[in-house]
Amino acid sequence: MSTHAHHRALLPAAVVAALAVWSHQALGSGFALFEQNTSGLGNAFAGAAAVGEDASTIYFNPAGMTRIKGRQVVGALSLINVKLEFADNGGSSVPPLQSPGGGSGGDAGALAALPAGYLSWELQPNRLWLGVGVGGPFGLATEWNDGWVGRFHAIESAVEAININPSLAWKVNDQFSVGAGISIQRMKATFSNAVPYALLAASLGVPGVAAGTEGVADIEGDSWSTGWNLGATWQVTPATRLGAAYRSKIEHDIEGDIRFSTRPAQLGAVVPDGDVEATVELPDTFSLAVAHDVDARWQVLADYTWTGWGSIPELAILRPNGQAVSRVNLAFKDSWRIGLGANYRMDERWTLRLGVAYDRTPVQDAERTPRLPDMNRKWASVGAQWRMSQQLAFDVGFTYIFSSDASSDLRSTTAGNLTGKYSNKTWVLGGQARYTF
Repeated sequence: MSTHAHHRALLPAAVVAALAVWSHQALGSGFALFEQNTSGLGNAFAGAAAVGEDASTIYFNPAGMTRIKGRQVVGALSLINVKLEFADNGGSSVPPLQSPGGGSGGDAGALAALPAGYLSWELQPNRLWLGVGVGGPFGLATEWNDGWVGRFHAIESAVEAININPSLAWKVNDQFSVGAGISIQRMKATFSNAVPYALLAASLGVPGVAAGTEGVADIEGDSWSTGWNLGATWQVTPATRLGAAYRSKIEHDIEGDIRFSTRPAQLGAVVPDGDVEATVELPDTFSLAVAHDVDARWQVLADYTWTGWGSIPELAILRPNGQAVSRVNLAFKDSWRIGLGANYRMDERWTLRLGVAYDRTPVQDAERTPRLPDMNRKWASVGAQWRMSQQLAFDVGFTYIFSSDASSDLRSTTAGNLTGKYSNKTWVLGGQARYTF
């Protein structure tokens, strides 16, 4: 059974991805998502832990709420368009006894929408703030053609998730503020891949299964879990502010099931439908950021974010009785991200934004799978804000993400070899409304 469960075991690989089908391959390193607002999109989210411009700071650094007067609600929507393709380098193959490969899989990306919302409330004037944010810090969604050469590794990978983040902020004095929050996450995952029934039957000596016989395994799983986050800001001078923020690891105990299509009757007891479970520890993150007002018009931003992807060295699927169905080596490495940005205040109503960023992937070439063909990426971003009144403001932002081609050299006697390169073209268009009352 472990022969085929190896491929169906990508339940945790996807569930760990943790954001709604809204996101194709995640837009930060690994499967992290930075698209938690639009006001930061135009800056490539540079300086996000120090800016504290609106209630979306609840996600990036809850201490930033102390810069928001009264009550404020923010709603944001990002449209994410991804084109993901695989180019066979001549080394790809399907398992023995299976039908020949069916091409490079087409475009596994899609156009998707990612929403986020926030509410902050100044409970005690100039001292205590309460807030809540809804969004998701991780995500994954890919879908390759059914008959492609890598179908025994993956066909569809999708995760739906929601992250609820109630938070508090305390203004210690005019220089220092601190904040803290709780993350309540719910994830639901759906995944599929082809199953080489003919190879399985031959390896077990089960007669009557014709060469080339294959089907599809579908998995679903979900989980609720919690984590926490902390943040602080320091107003070093009237023009310079530093921010630091930490988000904890979150351990998900995922429960799901496996279902097989067109399974030969002879293999019913070998690859039965049934329950599976997995434990996955989402990585922690730490950010340092600075926001500096050069003059009345110009503001410059910078940040560094570290993500502890080393918390996921492997992913294991177990039966309820504890039997190991599969162990998949991922060998993720810790990664980092840097961002630089600037805001130009044209007048009382308009602000223009610019930003660039660089993300390092935690994925190594030898372990890159078609469910998460992550790669290094560079961001180029522009945006603008229009303040319609003292209460109402609108933001738009656009980002183009340049991704380095990423090599794949997966070797498997049961899923076939997959050797080639992935290419990824991504753009993000966002809009946001902010109302203060």
